[in-house]
Amino acid sequence: MTGCTGDHCVTCADEAVAVRVVRLLDDGLADVDAGDGRTERISVALVDAAAGDTVLVHAKEAIGVVG
Repeated sequence: MTGCTGDHCVTCADEAVAVRVVRLLDDGLADVDAGDGRTERISVALVDAAAGDTVLVHAKEAIGVVG
């Protein structure tokens, strides 16, 4: 996992960012494909997400499943 670089990141952005869930982890966490080969860990505790789903993330928290 990487720190924040570039224009925005899913862990500290002021906007919701669409990312793809790579794998679900224990305790309501997931690794997501944040683009450009970056993987980040987020919380999916508030949504019903599965591996392969696209979720909207704000402040490291998935807030909705897209489509």
